[in-house]
Amino acid sequence: MVQTPTFALTIAYWLHMLATVVWVGGLAALMLIVVPAARKSLPQEGYADFLGLAQGRLQQLGWFSLLLLIVTGLFQMIAHPAYEGFLAVQSPWAAAILFKHLTIGLMIAVSAYVTWGLTPAMRRLALRQSMGGAVDETELTRIQRREAFFLRLNALLAVIILALTAWARALS
Repeated sequence: MVQTPTFALTIAYWLHMLATVVWVGGLAALMLIVVPAARKSLPQEGYADFLGLAQGRLQQLGWFSLLLLIVTGLFQMIAHPAYEGFLAVQSPWAAAILFKHLTIGLMIAVSAYVTWGLTPAMRRLALRQSMGGAVDETELTRIQRREAFFLRLNALLAVIILALTAWARALS
């Protein structure tokens, strides 16, 4: 087995942690600070416009962070002494990594739905309102509830991913 240079692993760990902070931190800030403050302080039109802009920027950072997490995570995993190959789950460490990756897959699916399904729906409602069009309150409430649910779900998945990472680290 070829020994991975320490400097390369150090850079990979650093970039991985930085991407984690940006992704999870952005999600936490959106869920715990931005959305509640915007809902309380902005009229519905302003809320939808603001949230569309904020989510658009956070989604760009999130998807970039995810790409960085995948690249650096694969590098770290392949360099790990317990790594025995793709889907070779012959140790507790490999099981923790598999569960982590399955949870990441679910988080990616949720994020994709929010990015390409829910956010455009919110923007359409905001545009309709800004042009003086009528907005069905039932539809608005449904989208807001979905938004809150998926923000909470992604936050829960992020916490689970961090716990699985800690478990894998403890087993190393």
